[in-house]
Amino acid sequence: MDPTAAPASTDTERFRAARDLLLRHRTDAAAAQAEFAWPEVSDSFNWAHDWFDVIADGNETTALWIVEDDESEAKYSFDTLRRRSNQVARWLLELGVRPGDAVMLMLANRVELWESMLAVLKLGAVVMPTVVVLASGDLEDRVERGEAKWVITDEADAEKFDWFEGDIRVIAVPKARGPERVAIGISNDFDLNRERHDYAASQGVSDAPVERGAGGEAPALAYFTSGTTSKPKIVIHSHRSYPVGHLSTMYWIGVQPGDTHMVISSPGWAKHAWSAFFGPWIAEATIYVDNYAKFDPDQLLQHLERAGVNTFCAPPTVWRMLIKHGQTQRPSGLREAISAGEPLNPEVIARIREWWGLEIRDGYGQTEMTAAIGNPPGSVVAPGSMGKALPGIRAVLVDQHTDERIPDDRMRVEGEVCIDLAGGGPISIMSGYFGNDEATADRRRGGVFHTGDVAQRDDSGRLTFVGRTDDIFKSSDYKVSPFEVESALIEHEFVAEAAVVGAPDDTRLNITKAYIQLAPGFEPSADVAFAILKHARESLPPFLRARRIEFYELPKTASGKIRRVELRDREQQFARRNERIPNEYRESDFPGLKG
Repeated sequence: MDPTAAPASTDTERFRAARDLLLRHRTDAAAAQAEFAWPEVSDSFNWAHDWFDVIADGNETTALWIVEDDESEAKYSFDTLRRRSNQVARWLLELGVRPGDAVMLMLANRVELWESMLAVLKLGAVVMPTVVVLASGDLEDRVERGEAKWVITDEADAEKFDWFEGDIRVIAVPKARGPERVAIGISNDFDLNRERHDYAASQGVSDAPVERGAGGEAPALAYFTSGTTSKPKIVIHSHRSYPVGHLSTMYWIGVQPGDTHMVISSPGWAKHAWSAFFGPWIAEATIYVDNYAKFDPDQLLQHLERAGVNTFCAPPTVWRMLIKHGQTQRPSGLREAISAGEPLNPEVIARIREWWGLEIRDGYGQTEMTAAIGNPPGSVVAPGSMGKALPGIRAVLVDQHTDERIPDDRMRVEGEVCIDLAGGGPISIMSGYFGNDEATADRRRGGVFHTGDVAQRDDSGRLTFVGRTDDIFKSSDYKVSPFEVESALIEHEFVAEAAVVGAPDDTRLNITKAYIQLAPGFEPSADVAFAILKHARESLPPFLRARRIEFYELPKTASGKIRRVELRDREQQFARRNERIPNEYRESDFPGLKG
């Protein structure tokens, strides 16, 4: 902090001082790491009141810009959202929403999503973000385990809650449009057994500020994990851990005051809050939303240019689609290119660097924390590396078998990525798993926060993702990282996606098996299998290459993450029966691949 500056006396001032320090050192990661300290906000700190409302009062700058598929658009100023969220908060209070109540928020990219999130935070109730694609069974499980008392959802989705048991109250948002609601066969030929409240009624309420209901360490958000290996857990974040913790996210993104920021992410998942709520608004930037029905690279590029987007974040799938699209001209306003969600292939980074003159900067975090590791603006990016610990974070590697810390000065080593909890640890880590103290304690064992992800540290201290501890397997005497094999496979034009697991083998312990989802225009055949296996043979060392493949629809979570656990179970079931999986292709099937 600036030693000559007057000491900050309010939560807002302390928060701003920490933010401004990160902005000053936007391209100097070493200085940011050395000087940054998490702001010591009080037990009453409520980000929606103490930050958003302060920067929004009288501010007619665009905070949210939504463009629909038909190119119609709407812009909402900071002050408009301040006043509207006050109205919604007052109306929810009149309905009976109280501090601590869990409010399931299940909306697509429409302005009511942002209004409601601000309003619920202001009341001190708990936001439970939920994706719109979930079926009734999944929703019922979340309502029950998350102890939701309220649901705010689109009127077309309200029907999903009509048959739930328990005292849950539904608030319906009218006038769905565009991609938010494709025809789903809603019928009105039944008697509703649950009262619905019309969200539109909030328009008639005073927009005077509402009293804060809770802050500090009180629960603010409840997220369900993606559930790649087990039933989704419920992550609880406080009014400190997420709103304040996202200072690290703002820093990693590189967003600045006055910027226009765009992210490709679905509402309901943590990344949407990272990059379409907290991160940009901490920086006082505009959030731009391309509310498409179906992803189209042409449309995306047009919107990036039209809106003058400065900072853009997308998952690797989108970056790969942009590469295949072949757009070599950089959108004119674009300054920062970011990737998150899964590791990015070095080949994609190299192509965008060649075409656009921009470095795609990877980053790392989890539902349980904000951005923790990343390549911030101005850093030297090693292809495939997710970077170093961000300001306020100390990342360590731990031996995944013994739980012993690997000394920081040991380079070219591999271990589980953990966050040092010395002194209580960074503010950006979750409060815990709701109703699961055992799982919370397990994550915090040994004085570190265990991520369950394995990375390799290079000579410069940068970390490169290797895989989930559950996904890495041994073949003969070698450890196989599914990500490394998958990265090579998707370079082939036939392959859209790949998921690699170990197929049990009496001699080698495991044989590397790839489940392949083919790119559009290609059909499963022996010739296609031969071409992919040949590509694996030519692009990977012998101990890593895929020796079996199967064309298969990959099982995924609602967030789009591959559930390799299902594929491993499938392999083990066939192995126990000593049966070969039908439609599986093996190297031994092709004489040209022997040896």
